[in-house]
Amino acid sequence: MGEAGLERRRGEVLGAAHDVEGVRGIGGDARDPAGLDELVDEARLVLAAVGVEVGLGHGRRVCHHPDPAVARHRRSLRRRGHRRERGGGPVLWLALLLLPLAGLAWAYVPVDALSVAIPTAHRPPSSGLEWLQTRGGRIVDEVGRTVLLRGFNSDALLEDGVRHATLDEEDATLIQRSGFDVVRLPLAWSRLEPRRGTIDQGYLDRVAAAVAMLERHDLHVVLEMHFLDWGPRFGGSGAPEWAALPLVPDLRWWPWESWRKHLSPAVNAAVTYFWVSPDWQADFTDAWRAVARRFRDDPGIAGYDLVNEPHPLPLPPRIFEDHFLWPLYARTIAAVAAVDPLHLFIVEGTLFGDLGTTVRPLHARDLVYSPHLYTGALVPPAFDGDPGPVERRIAGQAGEAAAVPAPMWTGELGIDHHQSKAAGWADSALDALDDRGVGWAWWQWRESPSWGIRDAAGGFVDRDFLRHLARPYAVAAPSGVHAGRGDGLRGHLSVQVDPGHAGGPVVIGWPAETLGVPVATGSCVAQSSWDPAGARLTLTLLPGRGCDVELTAS
Repeated sequence: MGEAGLERRRGEVLGAAHDVEGVRGIGGDARDPAGLDELVDEARLVLAAVGVEVGLGHGRRVCHHPDPAVARHRRSLRRRGHRRERGGGPVLWLALLLLPLAGLAWAYVPVDALSVAIPTAHRPPSSGLEWLQTRGGRIVDEVGRTVLLRGFNSDALLEDGVRHATLDEEDATLIQRSGFDVVRLPLAWSRLEPRRGTIDQGYLDRVAAAVAMLERHDLHVVLEMHFLDWGPRFGGSGAPEWAALPLVPDLRWWPWESWRKHLSPAVNAAVTYFWVSPDWQADFTDAWRAVARRFRDDPGIAGYDLVNEPHPLPLPPRIFEDHFLWPLYARTIAAVAAVDPLHLFIVEGTLFGDLGTTVRPLHARDLVYSPHLYTGALVPPAFDGDPGPVERRIAGQAGEAAAVPAPMWTGELGIDHHQSKAAGWADSALDALDDRGVGWAWWQWRESPSWGIRDAAGGFVDRDFLRHLARPYAVAAPSGVHAGRGDGLRGHLSVQVDPGHAGGPVVIGWPAETLGVPVATGSCVAQSSWDPAGARLTLTLLPGRGCDVELTAS
């Protein structure tokens, strides 16, 4: 190569070297390592011919050369190297800027509604409790009467570390005689599937025995898969011991005792893995299918509450709800319905319900939306006598139910009975739910010292507080029959009957345990029948007649 050719080639390679170093400086690694290394090697040979030693991208400095172009290139490389050391280059900063924006965009990109086609199936005839279904935004029985499910939770079937008390025949009798018609029964996945892939039939037998006992007292049962701090491995309830991630520390650093387990890295790592991976979800769905096979033909089972108080930590809430929570509900319903298409499917809002739950519409037959209510009880600020915050939270939850769309049933609500104004909180919450015709299950029936109606030992029943909960209500009402707020302290319920009401008896839950015998007055009442053992008042209405019916305690 002649002197002129060498000089021209040197200029070309200097420009190429500038480009190579630019690619490496911005991107970190070359986009085409093999091709760039060939170019670098050629650059070294050519520059060496004119007295320049250069190390491009290999940690060697560019040596001094009197050529001004080489010196300028050397200074440029040094400046760019310093910028990389100081700030990581423009792409890093761009990534740091764009990642949260991308996450925000993902959260707010519209998502399609979900839909589950549940197979049609014939419900076997029932001789006692009736099959439940949904229709027109209501829970209804086999003849189309609106059914209001009211009752209690019982954690009697959970793990030893979280279970507060047993549930016995006396409990069922007291619940029935207080006028209630449902018990929400939390189940423990850890006890149902203690070894991966193996269902404990003995545990299912214990569940079946509890269900049969409650049904003997005309109590429907909601079966709910309970989660609290992921599982017993971390001192909570829910997932089996084998469903945990290795090497993640279980740190309890939060100052509030009740939140220490909620915020443990080990707990949240396991929870996140469950939501983002199909791995444990497949086991979870199989566990539900085992439950559904056992109770498929039982009309006393109101429905299946799929996941207790799901929470997004550390996933952003809206992303969690749109892309993980509601899709899991849809998949689980589809899988369980393939085994049992006869019962209600109950889905919940998130654990942090006071912040609201983003609803991704889910269309499925016999679907119920079940938020929990602890505003002013567990969620600060504490209730001060103003019903406004509780009423607004219930209104928000009703809006979420409408967005699903599904009827609403409050699966948990409660307060420490020793808390200031606890009875006022209960009155405010139940008034607001009465106004919307929403059923509920109080947390809980049996617990010491101050959350239960009956204590753990079974020797004490808090009848004073029970009177605030055991208010008269319409257990089953034909279309055109509307019950108002029940008063469990004085014993009163008003029922409005439209002239065009549908046929069928009106069944009133009247708390025989805490109130006197009910007396019904109204010009459209043809007959009334009182069953003190079952705490039921049955009204037969005159066809084509409307009136206001007043029920009072004698």
